[in-house]
Amino acid sequence: MALEAWLQQFLSALGGVTLEHVNIPPPVVQKTQLIPKGKGMAGLAWERDDIVSTCNLQTDQTGDVRPGARAVDAQAAVAIPVHDAAGAVRAVVGIAFLGDRNFTADELAAFSRAAAALPAHG
Repeated sequence: MALEAWLQQFLSALGGVTLEHVNIPPPVVQKTQLIPKGKGMAGLAWERDDIVSTCNLQTDQTGDVRPGARAVDAQAAVAIPVHDAAGAVRAVVGIAFLGDRNFTADELAAFSRAAAALPAHG
């Protein structure tokens, strides 16, 4: 339950409206149980080992957003890789926001710092 509590706190602290498994439609949760490396925002964040963001999930034309992500009732979104002690990606945290939003470098760095506190799961 520590993970669920952390996810709720992370969502609240960053002002998001959805986060992996929090306020996500059940079909999207089902499709995100296993993320393929290189596919969708989370898979690309994992593959690139870098934050992937969009100002609007609904209208994104980059190819980074999978069609299923449009089922989320939000616009701006970020997928943030989280690293283990050795520097390898151990998880990707995704968060979405209401309204279009262009994220600043400072915001993305703050999101990354916040995501780094993700508790070990398993």
